[in-house]
Amino acid sequence: MREEKSARLRFLRRKIRRRKPRFINLARWWHDGSVKSWRRPRGIDNKQRLRLKSRPRLPGVGYKNPEAIRGLHPSGFRWTIVHNVGELRKAKEEGYGMVYIGATVGKRKRVVLQKAAEEMGVRIANPIEARVREEVE
Repeated sequence: MREEKSARLRFLRRKIRRRKPRFINLARWWHDGSVKSWRRPRGIDNKQRLRLKSRPRLPGVGYKNPEAIRGLHPSGFRWTIVHNVGELRKAKEEGYGMVYIGATVGKRKRVVLQKAAEEMGVRIANPIEARVREEVE
């Protein structure tokens, strides 16, 4: 039942994503390549802030994903970041189906974490390559 519900919600998320416009920074031409990401229009005469029909849409609460799937990995799993085997065990107990190995974790400990995750049945979103794994072992 839970799987069917999450599949339905993921379908809904895809449907919402298709409907969502690309929120563009209207002043991007102004900034010479520095600011391309969304910035809220604040100017007194800004046509986008005034929500004129001819201008791009503003982000709003109506574009949110359903609360039940907000923050999930696109595959539908809850995820967290781990740095050692203890954190991996804790993530498994708390019901996380997927983990990311922290960026500050070195190769040797990554291999250990990857083996432990395979034994526990937890998926790793950023596994190391097989050749690097053999190199370390």
